[in-house]
Amino acid sequence: MDESGYESVLCVKPEVHVYRIPPRATNRGYRAAEWQLDQPSWSGRLRITAKGQVAYIKLEDRTSGELFAQAPVDQFPGIAVESVTDSSRYFVIRIEDGNGRRAFIGIGFGDRGDAFDFNVALQDHFKWVKQQCEFAKQAQNPDQGPKLDLGFKEGQTIKLNIANMKKKEGAAGTSRARPASTGGLSLLPPPPGGKTSTLIPPPGEQLSFGGSLTQPAVAPGSGGATVSWPQPKPAAAATADVWGDFAKSTGSTSSQTQPGTGWVQF
Repeated sequence: MDESGYESVLCVKPEVHVYRIPPRATNRGYRAAEWQLDQPSWSGRLRITAKGQVAYIKLEDRTSGELFAQAPVDQFPGIAVESVTDSSRYFVIRIEDGNGRRAFIGIGFGDRGDAFDFNVALQDHFKWVKQQCEFAKQAQNPDQGPKLDLGFKEGQTIKLNIANMKKKEGAAGTSRARPASTGGLSLLPPPPGGKTSTLIPPPGEQLSFGGSLTQPAVAPGSGGATVSWPQPKPAAAATADVWGDFAKSTGSTSSQTQPGTGWVQF
């Protein structure tokens, strides 16, 4: 990534102290107790910026913002920033003046929260740098990335509960559809409270009421054809026939029981 890009601010702390540190005698690390903590060499503002992959720890004047010293950091944790072994508020940084000269100085924060923010800001920046490097490698070699395998492994099975699926389908289809009437005809219920029923002729039949004829009705969907229906006999003729048979049988009986000559009447 090109370092000539824009500069972003990662962290700003209003108060930091700078200490001169003695040369490290052993490889066990720096100890803040060996510094003159009550007599800092300089006090001011700390600002962490990032330009590309490199982070910069800048020590500036509180009022004017004039740069006192800066430490470029290209790796964290690394030699450019080290923590002391006896405290979480003090660090050792490597400063550079731009002419190739380097020196190690100690810095300290009066608040542990400021020291924590300083540490986390550097960690987040280099975590982002690592992710950008991985994305660049994947873009150059897309075939080398991990492939998603959705196939079944050897001996792997899957279980489906079909019984519950059938129950759900049956519950959804319980409502039955109303059957459609054939021919477009439907029977009407009798009128409420009626004592006598009136015969309704089927479509295509004519009935006689008081000497008037009703026109035959044509059934819908029959193409204009009328439906035949047996004609009822007149009620007067039927009554005459029944009484006629009875009169004949009565007359024949009376003729048979009439007393003739030679019979004695009692």
